[in-house]
Amino acid sequence: MREITRNFGLVTTFRILVDQDHQQLAEVLKQHAIMNKPILIVPLLASEYTLSENQPIFENILANLSQAEYLDKIIFGLDRASESEMQLLKELIKKHHIRQAIIQWNDGPVFSDIYQMLNKAGILTLEPGKGKNIFLGIGIALALHANVVGILDADIRSFDCIQLDRLLYPVVVHNYDFSKASYARISNQRLYGRAKRLLLDPLLLALKTKFIESKDKKMLGMIDFLLQFDYQLSGEVAFRSDLLKKMRFSTNWGAEIFTLVEIYRKASSAAQVDFSIEPFDHKHQPVSEDDLSKGLTRMAVDIVTTLMNALVQGEGLDLSEAFFRDLLTIYMGVTDKLTKMYSDVSMFNHLEYDWDYEEYLAREVFGNCILHAGEILTAQATTTDRLLRLANSYPQFKTFLEAGLADAILSVESELKKRIFETPHTASWERVFHKMPKIYDILIDAIAIE
Repeated sequence: MREITRNFGLVTTFRILVDQDHQQLAEVLKQHAIMNKPILIVPLLASEYTLSENQPIFENILANLSQAEYLDKIIFGLDRASESEMQLLKELIKKHHIRQAIIQWNDGPVFSDIYQMLNKAGILTLEPGKGKNIFLGIGIALALHANVVGILDADIRSFDCIQLDRLLYPVVVHNYDFSKASYARISNQRLYGRAKRLLLDPLLLALKTKFIESKDKKMLGMIDFLLQFDYQLSGEVAFRSDLLKKMRFSTNWGAEIFTLVEIYRKASSAAQVDFSIEPFDHKHQPVSEDDLSKGLTRMAVDIVTTLMNALVQGEGLDLSEAFFRDLLTIYMGVTDKLTKMYSDVSMFNHLEYDWDYEEYLAREVFGNCILHAGEILTAQATTTDRLLRLANSYPQFKTFLEAGLADAILSVESELKKRIFETPHTASWERVFHKMPKIYDILIDAIAIE
């Protein structure tokens, strides 16, 4: 197994500079796949192929995946599906001549038992969802001795097989630890990718400005790493398995940022790839301006809290209300410049651009999300400090804490603070295997039954 060291270098960007020969690219992948066995995970809901408006999108994905002959297996992680809906998926897979498919039917009896087994072992207590789905898919891929594991969403409207070729190329051919898709989000002659353009990028730039002013070089490493990615929020990624065993995955809307933080801390090499020359399109989240628990606003709050939690836990950032007030002021100045920039770029490309709405979205909607995230985090910080002061002042209270005030409190003060700021995430498969040495055998038996 290769030694993985922390990545302090540049993110290598694989740009599309000329018209690529799909056949040639696929042939190179096929040659290297003999040694670097690639397995693809496709998490999906039954609605992504049962609803009439979604079925053509999914069938296009299947038709293109049938061309990826270098893949050893394709794992379809199926959620919210009845038995008849699972059988329909089998028929669609057969229709498109995908012979190396595995259906991970999460609601079926076999995998439901495995989830219960993981719960009893204290490994998995997650609610059903994409994070839990991908977690088990990764376990199956590792059980099948994958050297490379890719993850692809099932709602890509403009999918073409060469996009998958490009994503896997750095990891399969050049042995990078990690590869991430990069693309322009354009739909109906408008720029999308709003959470990236109007929330995450200006937030990262605001943090960089603040840390430069405070001469806090420790914080800048992670911020500079994240800023190197053209599209930090893309869900199309690939990993080498020796890294993947050590990875944890967030189960909220901050999953992509959490993954990049894990890459920053655990990978020795990272790449991003131009996924598509043409505008890339998949499902857009609705803007829920009055309800921060739904849609794009829920995503925004989770992105901010995940990023800040990472800075608190890994880099030692101290949070306060004053910190967030200053950060929001800088963020507003950055968004003013970015909205003008996007207006200019849209005009250059003959795209429609509603400057007033984008400015409103950045200032009022995402700005409120940052404030809300700040309130959550500073409240946690205040609670933590109070608990720690009590623990230090009163030995009896400290004993009470250690005895089980919260399930997450294991022993000492640092553990208490760490757990309060924890982003919900899975365990690593390295940890799972240590606790359940027969888990891979159990998963192999499960896919044989299914």
